[in-house]
Amino acid sequence: MSSKIACLVVIVMMLSVAAAVAGNSAKETSAVFSAEQWLGMIDEGKYAQSWEEAAELFRNAVTQDQWEQSLQALRKPLGKLISRKVTTKTYKTSLPGAPDGEYVVIEFSASFEKKKSAVEILTPMLDKDGKWRVSGYYIK
Repeated sequence: MSSKIACLVVIVMMLSVAAAVAGNSAKETSAVFSAEQWLGMIDEGKYAQSWEEAAELFRNAVTQDQWEQSLQALRKPLGKLISRKVTTKTYKTSLPGAPDGEYVVIEFSASFEKKKSAVEILTPMLDKDGKWRVSGYYIK
């Protein structure tokens, strides 16, 4: 009898872990979709719109004017996007310097007209309105 109970406990634990992983995977997929849509705005030079569509945390940290100036200086010189591919995506509930919440750290491998190899790191978060919105962007 006790071996049946132990077996049942192990099965329940495995199902719980599988459900958590599946839930995080769905969140990662939604966050990647939102990040790609947001990057599309930047690729099209719609810098003001990208700021407007960013997470509240992002908009509180940088003004629209600062954001547009940064992208003019850092992103525009790279030229047109040639390719972009997700290399990693990781669901997190806490990040250094940010309030606890739901985040997905996404790394893209990208190629541009004037920079063949670049890495873009985006951090969408689940915003107050229930949508995944970018809270951080870094390109190297």
